[in-house]
Amino acid sequence: MTGGKASTGSPYAPHKAEETAAMLDAVGVESVEDLFDIPEPVRFDGEFGIEKRTEQATRRELQRTLGENRALTEFLGRGHYSHYVPSLVDHLADRSEFLTSYTQYQPEVTQGFLQALFEYQSMLVELTGLEIANASMYDHATALAESALLAARVRQTSGNRVLVPDSILPERRSVLENYIDGPGLVVDEYATDDANADIDSLAETIDEETVLVYAENPTTRGTIEENLAEIGDLAHDNDALFCLGTDPVALALLQEPAAVGADIVVGDAAALGLPTSYGMGLGLFATREKFVRQVPGRLVGVSEESVAPTAQRDEGGDAAEARGNRAFTLTLQTREQHIRRERATSNICTNQAWVALRTAIHIAYLGASGLVELAEKCVTMADDLAQRLDDISGVQAPVNDRHHFREFVAHTDQPAPPIVADLEERGFAVHEVGEHEVQVCVTDVNEHAVDEFVTLFAEVAI
Repeated sequence: MTGGKASTGSPYAPHKAEETAAMLDAVGVESVEDLFDIPEPVRFDGEFGIEKRTEQATRRELQRTLGENRALTEFLGRGHYSHYVPSLVDHLADRSEFLTSYTQYQPEVTQGFLQALFEYQSMLVELTGLEIANASMYDHATALAESALLAARVRQTSGNRVLVPDSILPERRSVLENYIDGPGLVVDEYATDDANADIDSLAETIDEETVLVYAENPTTRGTIEENLAEIGDLAHDNDALFCLGTDPVALALLQEPAAVGADIVVGDAAALGLPTSYGMGLGLFATREKFVRQVPGRLVGVSEESVAPTAQRDEGGDAAEARGNRAFTLTLQTREQHIRRERATSNICTNQAWVALRTAIHIAYLGASGLVELAEKCVTMADDLAQRLDDISGVQAPVNDRHHFREFVAHTDQPAPPIVADLEERGFAVHEVGEHEVQVCVTDVNEHAVDEFVTLFAEVAI
């Protein structure tokens, strides 16, 4: 309502007609529509053009459309990983208290969700060895981009270079470049050797203008990075921060990031809690305590409740008994909308709190020993499958003479594209990563199909 009359526009933008006209005149346009460049084919003209159907007919149409999907057993990886998600995760995370909770601004009514996020942060702190973990980011790529912005803010001298391995996923690099273009940072590559960092190349590439060095463990090709400490030393010798990309399953088994000098750990924590979604993720972000006020997003904290002495006497309680109740709250919120504004460290507008809840439930379900057991299977299953493919005439697996986690690259004497197409025709999906190279990922989700996969691989690789 505006001025006692119904508004023709949004009730959440209650401007009078003359106010809207004045603003349009100030920016030199005639109408609100002129502010938006919407292509004609997608402009809404008041009609959706969708045929009316009953609910029953709609269900039949959807079933028919979905029935056209091909059922593939995926041996895909390269940043998207599926681990079996126990039904307990769905049953707990689908409770209405969690599903209907957006952002936990009111701690007095969201203690349960805040505690779950605090536990999620605590799990990441334990896995990474770093002191601070935030309450989640969008995905691996945006967490990496935020790490570059953090590094640029905290650096005491000039510098604008972010170094990444030449094997980084192009989609991940693209997001990074988009994020850091505004502040004037640039992305440069250092070489890899047999899928791992080439330390000599990094030493030649890094300089005093470098603000961040990024490495991954496991790498894009599934290898275990063996040079993490050396990468960290080179970064610190040049007054740069060292950022490590990984995931919570790998962290359960591999060397602790803090022990090799990592200043920031990023990745996709949705390797647990979500099935493969090829888009939706959960950005992992952990760092050192001295950077706490530079962390993007939100931090959930816990404190002890304190009751005033008069209230204690009125309630007849003992002073010692009236204190000590834990209270959870959003301790730091460095985003821009309602707290920091122009002093914000990040423009992130929401987070993946519900996905973080699912990840926390999944980790708690597995427990410390279960998480390690799953990580160990990721090593042994990949090694076993690589050996079986290597026994096939015309196949070399793995290509890289390294230890592997979940996935590996195999060389095929026959061209890779027809092999990938033939496997897909028979119900299996793998990545084509070169003219004669395919990448194969095995987890607890597809291990049941390994025998059939190997048999078919032998047939199509001839």
